[in-house]
Amino acid sequence: MGAARALAGWRRWRRGRPFWGGLAAVLAGAEICALPLAPLKIMLQQGIAGVPSVLMGLVMILMGLSAWFAPHYRGLAGVLTVLGAMAALVMSNLGGFLVGTVLGILGGALIFAWQPVDAGPPPDAPGTAVST
Repeated sequence: MGAARALAGWRRWRRGRPFWGGLAAVLAGAEICALPLAPLKIMLQQGIAGVPSVLMGLVMILMGLSAWFAPHYRGLAGVLTVLGAMAALVMSNLGGFLVGTVLGILGGALIFAWQPVDAGPPPDAPGTAVST
């Protein structure tokens, strides 16, 4: 009974926010951020070019997390995720070899397009008869 209750709580939490867009944004940011974090010898050869990659990746991860934990900022988070993904295309190894850019644009669009669902009137309690 406890597992079913936990699963129902997870579903309710997930449906109350742009979960899939936030997940795509977090994955895109992690992918863009992870590519320049190579061994130290390669990182030193890369120079200052690795810094924007890490920063843009962290911003995209932050926007994905803000979509999850502060869904009322979804408009700003979605737009900043798309802009970060497009900037990563130019500044960060083709945006994580295009995978990060595509995931970031998709995630930002999903975050921006998400709308909360109105709960509507509560259903009748079980066992209560409706009188006409």
